[in-house]
Amino acid sequence: MITPQVEPCCTARPDLKSRPMITEDQAMSLEKTFKILANGTRLRILHALFLAEEICVSDLAQTLDMKPTAVSNQLQRLTLNGIIASRRDGNQIFYGILDPCVVHLLDSAWCITEDAGTRRQENRS
Repeated sequence: MITPQVEPCCTARPDLKSRPMITEDQAMSLEKTFKILANGTRLRILHALFLAEEICVSDLAQTLDMKPTAVSNQLQRLTLNGIIASRRDGNQIFYGILDPCVVHLLDSAWCITEDAGTRRQENRS
């Protein structure tokens, strides 16, 4: 089984208020991370991986109602960016979330989206 990092999310870091202003290089690095995650299919894959903890490509493709080759393509991108990991068991490759921070980010983004939708509805009233 793929084991996420032991830490609850990130290693100990100062809170955002205590950090110096973000540099241009840091902002570009963050942008790259957000671009990897800014894809509906990859977000669905991450949610499915979180729910299953570990799953093979064929089962993941079935869960998402997608072709295994399309799922594999997206899994490769997430793996290359250190977000998920894979392990082989015979002929099957199983995937799981490697970085628990991505789970927190997915949950936070979903919260932001739902809250923004509620605020838009309230503003229309």
